[in-house]
Amino acid sequence: MSAAGNGTWNSPYTVDQAVSNQNGSTQSVEGYVVGQPTSESSVVTNQFPNDYALALADSPSEANTDQMVYIQIPSSYRSSFGLQSNPGLMGEKIKVTGSLTAYFSHPGVKSTSAFESLEGGETDPTDPPTEPTDPPAYEEYYNTAEGKTGDALKTALHNIIDDHQTLSYDAVWGALRNTDEDPNNPNNVILLYSGRSQSKTTNGGGVNDWNREHVWAKSHGDFGTAQGPGTDLHHLRPTDVTVNSTRGNLDFDNGGNEQSEAPGNYYDSDSWEPRDEVKGDVARMIFYMDVRYEGDSGEVDLEMNNNVNNGSAPYMGKMSVLLEWNEEDPVDEREIRRNNIIYEQYQGNRNPFIDHPEWAEMIW
Repeated sequence: MSAAGNGTWNSPYTVDQAVSNQNGSTQSVEGYVVGQPTSESSVVTNQFPNDYALALADSPSEANTDQMVYIQIPSSYRSSFGLQSNPGLMGEKIKVTGSLTAYFSHPGVKSTSAFESLEGGETDPTDPPTEPTDPPAYEEYYNTAEGKTGDALKTALHNIIDDHQTLSYDAVWGALRNTDEDPNNPNNVILLYSGRSQSKTTNGGGVNDWNREHVWAKSHGDFGTAQGPGTDLHHLRPTDVTVNSTRGNLDFDNGGNEQSEAPGNYYDSDSWEPRDEVKGDVARMIFYMDVRYEGDSGEVDLEMNNNVNNGSAPYMGKMSVLLEWNEEDPVDEREIRRNNIIYEQYQGNRNPFIDHPEWAEMIW
């Protein structure tokens, strides 16, 4: 049976051969599913965070990540081969076709074009999702980014998300009541840093009110609250007024003193560390802003760097830490829901790094 349409499908590599031949060639690889990679040296074997990746080994009991190859799962195959939706795949033998190239800075198979279960036969990628909460594919939306990496991928994504409508700054209040609604209480919003559920109507400037936090601090590039970056919902979140004031325009990094009103958040003179539950959210918002605002059409050019203390320059750090946070805190249902609402009801564009968090590593 040929599922890939080329001769490599019927003579697959072992995992050991795939690890040893990371040369960018397109090959089929056969191995046992042994978990989901979450970083270069970490593979989880239960409580899978999403359906975006899996690890293969030549032995179903392999525990050494050096003996594994990491597989990137495109959205058309996630409902059938993602481990969050299909934990029963653990220990099964499958065959995958794709490009032998690093994934999570580890020997990998990316740009995958075919998957086959050797236990139960080939799976049709058009099968309906097994979980209604799977991330939407929106593959046509990203067509022009397919197969690209590095600057070419960044440029393609910029062109996809560039043209969109933003609200007035006053209209942002109402939008945040929708995008950040507490799923357990429709009268409340969830505040980004504290995690507190608070009445939608208690917005303003009072000590215990919530206000509009620019996650990419508006002074970093001096874009203020004008339409465009100043009102882009993809990085605006409700936060407690005093917690927002403490964060100010600090760059992002690990460490510091705990913020008393928002336990789990830390800060010092030049950086802010959000609570673990939203570290990835923050990173993916920063990635979006870097890609979306490139200096064309008279807009500011926003760029990440690896510094703190960026002040009013159009830079935001610390890039290496943000990339770590992207891997440590995977995309969750609230982020997916938020991305969909902004796309469908307000701006008509998406945050690509919520749909494809692996693209951050491929660009930076």
